[in-house]
Amino acid sequence: MPRLTLSKKVFMAMATLLALLLLIFTTFSIVGLQRGLGPYVAEIEVRRMDWLAEALQKKYASDGSWEPLRADRSAWIRLQWGERALSGRPFANERRLPHWYDRRQPTDDNAEPEGPPPFEPLFFRSHSPDEGPRGGPDAIYQRLGVTDGAGTHVAGARVDPASAARLPLRHLGHTVGYLVLAPTQMLESQADRAFLGRQAGFIALTGLAGLALALALSWFVTRRWLQPIDALSQGAQDIARGRLDTRVAVRGNDELAMLGQTFNSMAERLDTVEASRRSWLADVAHELRTPLAAMRAEIEALQDGVRRFDDRTALRLHRQVMRLGQLVDDLRSSMHEPQQPGSGAAGAAFAPIYPLALLAEAVEMMRGRFTQRGLVLDSSRLGAPGVQPAVDGDAPRLHQVFMNLLENSLGYTDPGGSLHLSAATEGSGAGARLHIRFDDSAPGPLAGDMPRLFERLFRGEASRNRETGGSGLGLSICRTLVEAHGGTIDASPSPMAGLRILITLPLSPDP
Repeated sequence: MPRLTLSKKVFMAMATLLALLLLIFTTFSIVGLQRGLGPYVAEIEVRRMDWLAEALQKKYASDGSWEPLRADRSAWIRLQWGERALSGRPFANERRLPHWYDRRQPTDDNAEPEGPPPFEPLFFRSHSPDEGPRGGPDAIYQRLGVTDGAGTHVAGARVDPASAARLPLRHLGHTVGYLVLAPTQMLESQADRAFLGRQAGFIALTGLAGLALALALSWFVTRRWLQPIDALSQGAQDIARGRLDTRVAVRGNDELAMLGQTFNSMAERLDTVEASRRSWLADVAHELRTPLAAMRAEIEALQDGVRRFDDRTALRLHRQVMRLGQLVDDLRSSMHEPQQPGSGAAGAAFAPIYPLALLAEAVEMMRGRFTQRGLVLDSSRLGAPGVQPAVDGDAPRLHQVFMNLLENSLGYTDPGGSLHLSAATEGSGAGARLHIRFDDSAPGPLAGDMPRLFERLFRGEASRNRETGGSGLGLSICRTLVEAHGGTIDASPSPMAGLRILITLPLSPDP
């Protein structure tokens, strides 16, 4: 069975929700139309009965109240038939009934229709005026009534005022009652059914069109919103298969776009780390191959009888073994994770030490070698001997950092150049720091090599081998040890056209 993807699930959920909403809307619209048509028709009907309202107002004016009408049912019947049709004596200023109430239309405006009664409404069906009009339960006279101003029943049908259509009855500017008409409960005429059918069909067609539009919109929104997620999922699978060059397309600046950018940054970082790992492994293999190849050549020469084992042969083998051991030690030192301040690189607890004193000791140890190469080693700006800022650290490891940096300047500075050392403190209290600078003269590293100086096994010149340029681990070891002391080490161009190394160490709060 094929699995449902997230896009399909979201599309189905949105389509189902929209379909239900449209179905509910269509159903309620049709039901509302059916229920609202009756009150609407009743409102139209009662507005056309102004002739009866006028008769009721005249009746109220002549009687002074609604009590005579309430007590005399025949009066209400006569009012419905029309007083002129019953007595032949019209009220003063009595309006003629509209033609749509006549059973037979007159031939002209002045001629009276022949046959009794002349102005019987079409919806009245009766054989005697005394009996009153009769008809089915939805006939208008079965739904018509009169209430007083307070809504109390006076005559005719008893109608619920909340749902009835009302026509106010006025006397001397005041509302004295209402002609009320209850809405019909069923619409039986062919015109009514046709009207409802047309409107229901229109609403249903509108609902279907809305459903089609909703489905198209759901599909578009699902594709637009979830396509980046699908791309990220595919990209993650490609990364898991080892294709670290995978990138995803990023569009817009919303959260999904930010997620795509983060994914690309992660993939680029992984690609860089993997490339660095492969290069590092290749460099390590090359560094290990050199002493091993030399030892193998010596041993094979001894086995073949080309050379005899003597003191010189033993010295050469010992030199290669020591070289191999030093390389392994350098690799182990560079691979140490930075320690938290307070624990030594070898696991021993930190203690207050004096880094400038350690640097001065390293300078004295290296001064003779600098002199032999024709280099000037200037340490006059390290501060007065009596001023000794303290840091929490491991003295042998920090001394190793200074020795590595001095060895680096000694190996990479042209004869006749110089190395200037300087130190300064910054801040006070818990935030105080010690800055130590190493500035040497030309040559300096290339601008493209500057960010890679602290990488393991990196050499600034591709032609350098271990005999002239070391193992390429000195600066990497320095970074590891300085970070273990809670400090930082950075490289930048020196004002003396060489390299500047800046070491920043946090000062001990309790020297």
